[in-house]
Parts: sequence; C-alpha cells; structure tokens
Amino acid sequence: MEYETIKLTREGHVAVMAFNRPQALNALSTQMARDILACLDEMEQDDEIFAAVLTGEGDRAFCVGADLKERKNMTKDQMRKQRALFVRAFTAMAEFSKPLVAAVNGFALGGGTEFALCCDFIIASEKATFGLPEVGLAVIPGGGGTQLLPRAIGRNRAKELIFTGRKISAREAYELGLANYVVPADNLMEKTMEIMLEITKNGPIALRQAKKAINLGVELELHTALALEADCHLVCLATEDRDEGLLAFNEKRKPVYKGR
Repeated sequence: MEYETIKLTREGHVAVMAFNRPQALNALSTQMARDILACLDEMEQDDEIFAAVLTGEGDRAFCVGADLKERKNMTKDQMRKQRALFVRAFTAMAEFSKPLVAAVNGFALGGGTEFALCCDFIIASEKATFGLPEVGLAVIPGGGGTQLLPRAIGRNRAKELIFTGRKISAREAYELGLANYVVPADNLMEKTMEIMLEITKNGPIALRQAKKAINLGVELELHTALALEADCHLVCLATEDRDEGLLAFNEKRKPVYKGR
C-alpha cells in the first residue's frame, strides 16, 4: 500500500516504516495516525515480514510529537476525537507483535520519544535528541511516556525528565539505558540493518513468542511469568519452523524459516 505520511519499504524479511513528513519535522498529524494504524496492520498481516524498523525521513527529525499547528483551530470535540485516534496509534505501536526497532535520526520529542519507547529497543544517531516536554504546555505525556520511560530507565530518573521536560542527547540516552547504541549519523541505518539481519535469520514465530513472553512476563510475579514462558515455548514446538531448525542443525546448514 501507499501511504500519505508513511514510507514503507522492505529488504528481505525486514520492513522499514518511516514517518514521512520531513517538511513538518515528522510531526504527528491526524492523517499520520491513521496511516500508522494501517501500516502496522499491513506489516502484522504480511508473513514475509519477520521484524521491522521505525525511523523518520529527512536528517533533522525522527518525530517531534503532535502537530500543534493542526490543532490550532480545532474545537474541544475535534481534539478529543483526535486524541482517541492518537491513543490507538501509540497502543498499536506498543503492542505490535513482531520485533520493532527504533532508528532515531534526529529530534525525538514528545510523541517522538514515546514512539521510540514503544519499540523493543532504540538505536540512536549521534545527532538524536530525546525529551518529553509536555508539562511545559500544561499537559502530561500521553503516548505512553509516563509508563514506558520508567520501565526503561527507572522511576526516579524518569520522573526527573518528565517533571523538568529536559531534553537529553543521544549520549545521555545511552548512559541512562534508553538507547542500546549511539552511532554516527551516516551509519545509523547501516548499523540498524546489521542488527535486523541478525534478528531475522531466526524463526519468526519464535521471535514473536519471545517478545510476548518478555513484554507480558516482566509485569507478572515469577511463578505466573514462568508459566507464560512455558506456554510460549509450547507454541514454538508445534511449528514447522521448529522442525526445520532441528533438521538444519543436524545437516549443518542454515535454516530456511517460513513462519509456519
């Protein structure tokens, strides 16, 4: 599909989903939220996509949050409806079942930081800047920031960043544990695709089940979490990919996984 505000490309079993409003620093508009939902659904349904990258077009911004110019003339009712749509978009990103890696190439502010947090981990350009400045506009982060940031860097550090609205560099994001890697801007996608190829050589059903076990299990007490892991493991055992993995190991060759 073609999207008005999203650019979707594929390389092997990896999809790259790019916010495509560089003229507006990839700010989140009503149309972009609709496109995000449709694009995530397309990637979810495509069995040839094992994992995906989220990034932004242009060299200045990943996403600078909500498009406040669009909201300027909205009524309260229109803003409530837009808000509900935005919540659906953030929730769908956070609940995407396949591995999803953020390649942050510039400003990631407000909703931009929240979209990155919705991903499984972050690879940041040296030029990346993160921040949740919403309290400066008399609101709070509303795309999962108050929930996802504490889970990523700890409650007290998250409170400081949210209460102050302070922006942080890619290097500080790495030191806080927010970003897994910081790389030169010119090498961002090269490093990202290197990691994605490591991920997508593995069984796609196993990847989804591992993500499910981690994301749901970390919020459970240990006994229940171990039972969840056992259930996710059983799903993998019943697949053709599991048979192929064992056969390839014994035949000393690379497996060919099909997501079945």
